[in-house]
Amino acid sequence: MDPFKNSKFSKLNCVDLPETNFYVNMNYSLKQEGKFKYVEIGEGQPIIILHGLMGGLSNFDGVAEFFSKNGYMVVLPELPLYSLSLLKTNVKSFSNYLNDFIEFKGYKDVILIGNSLGGHIGLYYTKLYPKEMKALIITGSSGLYESAMGSGYTKRSDYEVMKAKAQEVFYDPEVATKTIVDEVYETVNDRSKLVKILAIAKSAIRHNMAKDLPEITVPTCIVWGKNDIVTPPNVGKEFKKLLPDSELFWIDKCGHAAMMEHPDQFNKIVFEWLTKRGL
Repeated sequence: MDPFKNSKFSKLNCVDLPETNFYVNMNYSLKQEGKFKYVEIGEGQPIIILHGLMGGLSNFDGVAEFFSKNGYMVVLPELPLYSLSLLKTNVKSFSNYLNDFIEFKGYKDVILIGNSLGGHIGLYYTKLYPKEMKALIITGSSGLYESAMGSGYTKRSDYEVMKAKAQEVFYDPEVATKTIVDEVYETVNDRSKLVKILAIAKSAIRHNMAKDLPEITVPTCIVWGKNDIVTPPNVGKEFKKLLPDSELFWIDKCGHAAMMEHPDQFNKIVFEWLTKRGL
């Protein structure tokens, strides 16, 4: 059976959870156990999806739906980007939080998928806990090139400026819906969250992984938009060069969020790579 035959992924209806900025498809339930909030869909090999700085489940709706129907349990934890103390608002703490979550749930041999900051957290987690990993998929990941992170907020009170900034993330600016633009605008105009964003940006620079990547031997699938201006194509090439067991795949007419802009292509690349690798 070809899982891609007649595949269609439409925009799923999302709701904004109070105080979280974590969008969840209305068909899925957000679970809370102790300090952890997460969505768990499907059964089988666990795939844990790590969202970026201003993204949640809605960024991965097509990915979650596809893989949960094709032999995987898809798990989307809400990362504590804005809820930890300022001292703990960094890539290392997020990676340790992820480890706490994985241990709490008892997941084994996990596959991580991370976009942007989520990719960076996935890489750092893999560095710290390689024995827990089965595979890593990164797309538009930070970790090597951070010049765009935490910048451009001096005119954050200007809605049109923030709209343009949100649109720049994508090859097709129409992908930046009003919901997405409103989310970005509200987040950067919340002073406490802006302070955390800047702390995360500084942390990403401190945790540059150029020297660590050659030591990461976990199989890694790199999916990159050819038109990504946030983490340009040469960054994807550099990841491929530095990660020993990695493959690089390109998506044309695609910006920083391949799983949102071209979910069918993204899913096909990742599913076929996992199948080829016996994962």
